[in-house]
Amino acid sequence: MSDACITAVGGGELKLFGVLDYRTGPALREQGAELIKASDASALVLDCSAVEKSSSVGLALLLGFMRDAQAAGKSVSVRALPEDMREIAQVSGLTELFEQH
Repeated sequence: MSDACITAVGGGELKLFGVLDYRTGPALREQGAELIKASDASALVLDCSAVEKSSSVGLALLLGFMRDAQAAGKSVSVRALPEDMREIAQVSGLTELFEQH
């Protein structure tokens, strides 16, 4: 299993990498919150194209990041939501929150 991380890649884009699960979730939650707070961009993009695998923890992370952005007065969109995350969102009734932008 690979390590997971979230990085700021510029222009208000945050990119998630690796496996999102109960082991990696807490650290990613803290890292993402700090990156969102530190960003000067008014519109953020959460890029999930490098996510290898995700449990429901991945969706919980995205929801948390959306709350962080809203609290900071920033808009947020999600790019390249992987199929496993899309399926969990559909079952959870959250699909509209993660529509591709």
